Amino acid sequence: ERDLHLNRLPYRSLQLGLAGEAARRYADEWTVSVRDVTPLAREIHELVRSGRNDAAARLLPKESPDPAPVAPTVRGSTRAVC
Repeated sequence: ERDLHLNRLPYRSLQLGLAGEAARRYADEWTVSVRDVTPLAREIHELVRSGRNDAAARLLPKESPDPAPVAPTVRGSTRAVC
């Protein structure tokens, strides 16, 4: 993960690879839309180059973490199943 100046952020995103049925369903059923954001990226880049970081940041999509589910435990165990 990077900020507007391509500096590393103190967190990372989880990236998963899909194969087989999951890949097919993701492509055919779960993808709602695909949008070309090249013009937006160019606009943000130009704002950053001109020192208008606040304006550039306002154009970024809002992101929020998805809460991680609580891992179940196995009966008799003191550790979560992961």
